[in-house]
Amino acid sequence: MGGLLCCIQVDQSKVAIRERFGKFDEVLEPGCHCLPWFLGSQIAGHLSLRLQQLDVRCETKTKDNVFVNVVASIQYRALADKASDAFYKLTNTRSQIQAYVFDVIRASVPKLNLDDTFEQKNEIAKAVEEELEKAMSAYGYEIVQTLIVDIEPDEHVKRAMNEINAAARLRLAANEKAEAEKILQIKRAEGEAESKYLSGLGIARQRQAIVDGLRDSVLGFSVNVPGTTAKDVMDMVLVTQYFDTMKEIGAASKSSAVFIPHGPGAVRDVATQIRDGLLQASSHQ
Repeated sequence: MGGLLCCIQVDQSKVAIRERFGKFDEVLEPGCHCLPWFLGSQIAGHLSLRLQQLDVRCETKTKDNVFVNVVASIQYRALADKASDAFYKLTNTRSQIQAYVFDVIRASVPKLNLDDTFEQKNEIAKAVEEELEKAMSAYGYEIVQTLIVDIEPDEHVKRAMNEINAAARLRLAANEKAEAEKILQIKRAEGEAESKYLSGLGIARQRQAIVDGLRDSVLGFSVNVPGTTAKDVMDMVLVTQYFDTMKEIGAASKSSAVFIPHGPGAVRDVATQIRDGLLQASSHQ
């Protein structure tokens, strides 16, 4: 019906290219337009003004000879005031954009090592956008934004990178564990040294107390019992210690059997042996 009435409708976000006898005539904006077909007017085609996106996957090699797939996302649209250029000058817009992306990426990435490629992906995206903007503006297209959305090294390279990272973390953990064990050993050694030092002080004080007690006993006995000698007092002390020891051995519930020669002369023999040992030690000194 619209054709019979010489009218045509152009949808929103689109423009129509009108030709007259095969020659460009006018860009028709959205709305209703008169198209006198009997005067040679016709619609050559429509052009969308909506934002479009093209994802480009480009394989290239880094400076350290690692092959990577770089995925770039290009957002672009046709300019309404240059609709005729966008419609007539390019046969395949997407192929043209893809060619420029390949050219820029394959010129930029080989200058960078793999790690630098990941770090400088924004600079790569900016270089691609500047080159596309300069080239595509002549064809009536605007480059809205360019993103490097992914950088994929070869699968073997990714596995090797993960193993290197894991090894570094394991080495760090081992160092931290060794340092902790070292600190524990140092603290344990310091504790044992302090314990032995305090134990030695206790034993020394115990022996000093025993010596002081024996001295006081000998002096007190000699004063209270005239005619006794130090030897008599020591014999009596040894007899007392002997019987105390026998009492403790018998009172202990879990003591093993201990055979000690016992008889009327046993105490004298023990005292004689101790005294002889002390005299021999004194003579060697």
